[in-house]
Amino acid sequence: MSTEIEIVKGDIAAMEADALVNAANNHLWMGAGVAGALKRSGGQQIEDEAIKKGPIEVGEAVETKAGNLKAQYVIHAAVMGQDLQTDETKIRNAMKNSLKLAEKLGLKSIAFPALGTGVGGFPLDRCAEVMLDEARKYPGSLKVIFVLYLEESYRTFQEVCLQ
Repeated sequence: MSTEIEIVKGDIAAMEADALVNAANNHLWMGAGVAGALKRSGGQQIEDEAIKKGPIEVGEAVETKAGNLKAQYVIHAAVMGQDLQTDETKIRNAMKNSLKLAEKLGLKSIAFPALGTGVGGFPLDRCAEVMLDEARKYPGSLKVIFVLYLEESYRTFQEVCLQ
């Protein structure tokens, strides 16, 4: 039993996995970036269900059904509060709690964007280090897929993974 890590370039809203992770705010409304893409592709019902489960603590994660997405669930990982600021601890906790939730739900695969690097403005290279570290340390047997939309993000995650 070990975690398998895959890094792909693409649109997380088009990914096929048991769960797709949304980089969320703690009130769970879905605006721009990954959240907006997931809502546009999956449907308004994802946000409606998420908001009913909020607010949550920054660093926590909750699941909703995935609407029209190619997944069973969207896991909403709160990487920032209403100030839209994030940091390493928040990203690390959101990643860890998303992995734990996926395991609790009995899932086999989970797809992550680069948490906190869009609206949150967290440095991409440090995000890759933190997220890959948490994926490698995770004791379960999930397939963890990092889905990066931009070429620069994809390359950064690949480079950090090879270190």
